[in-house]
Amino acid sequence: MSHLNYETRLPLGQATIDHFMCLPAHPSKCQATYVWIDGTGEQLRAKTRTFDVKPKYVSEYPVWNYDGSSTGQAEGDNSDRYLRPVAVFPDPFSGGHNVLVMCDTLDNKMKPTVTNHRQACAAIMKQVADQHPWFGMEQEYLIVDRDEHPLGWPKHGYPAPQGKYYCGVGADRAFGREVVETHYRACLHAGINIFGANAEVTPGQWEYQIGTCEGIDMGDQLWISRYILHRVAEMFGVCISLDPKPKVTMGDWNGAGCHTNFSTSEMRKPNGLTAIFEAMKADLSKIGPARFFLRLEKTHLEAMKVYDPNGGQDNLRRLTGRHETSQADKFSWGVANRACSIRIPRQVADEAKGYLEDRRPPLQGYLEDRRPSSNCDPYLVTAMIVKSVLLD
Repeated sequence: MSHLNYETRLPLGQATIDHFMCLPAHPSKCQATYVWIDGTGEQLRAKTRTFDVKPKYVSEYPVWNYDGSSTGQAEGDNSDRYLRPVAVFPDPFSGGHNVLVMCDTLDNKMKPTVTNHRQACAAIMKQVADQHPWFGMEQEYLIVDRDEHPLGWPKHGYPAPQGKYYCGVGADRAFGREVVETHYRACLHAGINIFGANAEVTPGQWEYQIGTCEGIDMGDQLWISRYILHRVAEMFGVCISLDPKPKVTMGDWNGAGCHTNFSTSEMRKPNGLTAIFEAMKADLSKIGPARFFLRLEKTHLEAMKVYDPNGGQDNLRRLTGRHETSQADKFSWGVANRACSIRIPRQVADEAKGYLEDRRPPLQGYLEDRRPSSNCDPYLVTAMIVKSVLLD
């Protein structure tokens, strides 16, 4: 029964694997790993091909095909689907000239598949390019064994109550740091704008932040960072759960989100955020950038349907008004309030009021949308925010 001990990595010829993976990368050939989103809208697939010479531009990577009937994206009698490269990143696993290629998925008529939301997002970002929308996304996740039990939790019981785990240090409160640190380093080598990482409130739960990214780049980078995270966890013999509220955490434990920070060129102008902050105490319809809040409130129910891949059903388990969340059916905003839909960070608000005038350079204004779930599609989330705020 030793194979059921999921906390012990199976000895899959590890010495042999290490030997060949430690060989230098090929001096001229390029291994390109094509990565795409499957029919679930939240899981990733990948396959690799070899080029004699590394292409210089993303447009030089050819369209490839795959079996869509095995990924939930086609029927067996018409199974071929297409992969169209859209973004390229250095491969941190194999180095050399090797790359990770984020791809659009297309049907037999070269139209986006049902779970391909990148093309629509790119069109929206093009419309508002002059506004320079900036994003940063905070990806929370739970490290679990292959039996889906959280790492560090007793197999027949529960760990000590949450409180000591957030940003915790020590073997009794930080579970899986090896995965986190390896993922961080891998993202840096892949050219991902990874901003930071920390342990979260629930034991075995962690977070990393991607940004600042402008426009469509946000979705590309978050998806590739997720791919890297799953690959790193695979190497450690564990799994990554992006479920916002797994069954085992349905008690007094925080769920997982993907809080999205957003800024426009108007918000980043001198006193731009001051107008937003002051608007909280006045008629929101009459004061400058405060219209952002009105628009976000107006589209709240529509946003909730696209902030997780299951039409909002996943978020209903998470957004209960408890455990640092807002209520799914109500829109709210506030300063430093983690029980709101939209949070204005305290430091940002203070600087807008002139409390931190000696800060150099000044902190630029942004808001945090706390509604997206941990398994959200960043293309849908960023497009929704832009539509709400900039396209009305």
